[in-house]
Amino acid sequence: MPSVSHIEVTPAEAGHKLLQFLERRLGKGVPRALVMKWLRTGQLRVDGRRAKPFDRLEAGQTVRVPPYEAVVEPEGQPLRARPLTIIHEDDELLVIAKPAGLASQPGSGLTDSVQTRLKALYAGADFMPSCAHRLDMDTSGLLVAGKTYQSVRRLGDLFASGGVDKTYLAWVQGQWPEQGQILLRDHIIKDGRAHVRIGADNAPDGEQGKLALARVRPMARRPDATLLAVELLTGRTHQIRIQLASRGHPVLGDRKYGRRPHATHLLLHAWKLRLPDREFTLLPDWPQDYMPPEGLA
Repeated sequence: MPSVSHIEVTPAEAGHKLLQFLERRLGKGVPRALVMKWLRTGQLRVDGRRAKPFDRLEAGQTVRVPPYEAVVEPEGQPLRARPLTIIHEDDELLVIAKPAGLASQPGSGLTDSVQTRLKALYAGADFMPSCAHRLDMDTSGLLVAGKTYQSVRRLGDLFASGGVDKTYLAWVQGQWPEQGQILLRDHIIKDGRAHVRIGADNAPDGEQGKLALARVRPMARRPDATLLAVELLTGRTHQIRIQLASRGHPVLGDRKYGRRPHATHLLLHAWKLRLPDREFTLLPDWPQDYMPPEGLA
């Protein structure tokens, strides 16, 4: 026979809203409507006191859950822990080497992603690590995930406010005309089918688009291509690919914005990430002919 249960909030769960905490701890077998009823009637309490669904919890608090019988759903296939290269891990965050071809998050018919692999790798953990930002599926490189609720929020705020310096490596078609660093400034709008570049001074009335800023400098050259370091100052969808392709230098392997693939996969890589208190660097796993020169900085 079901009985009252008492659930202690772990340090990793501190900061969670009560409703989120309960949905994660109790699972899909307890409908949200039932949880809301418990809260309205005072059957569900935090440290002996009535609570609201969006109250934030603190480590060490105890949540009293009344007796209930979970709705048992047919079990699907258990998540299988698939390989994921983690280049740094501490109590707060993970830094992942995302390969090209793997989505950051599931969706649109995609079941395999960095996030689903994290879910399998950390099954049973107090808090499920969560990606703080995204990379396009075809882009490789550094991806950061928070290991506690507080770190996920902090990292999310840093990325949203521009508090993280992000530098990419990209091989582009042709000879990049500049020798030194330049600033790319554009407005990007969506025309309903695909993203298009609109010049900063020529944006249509009422459709100013989203400002896209990036610093670009050449790092190496081949007869038919140039390796660029691109520091993103804004984070628009496909920003690097759009800004470079619009100048006649699409990223090699870009089947969406490039004229011809010129490579078997997209040669765009998240190379450096600098947080306020640390920095991470990861070289790409590209074909030997396109590997960056030694001593790249």
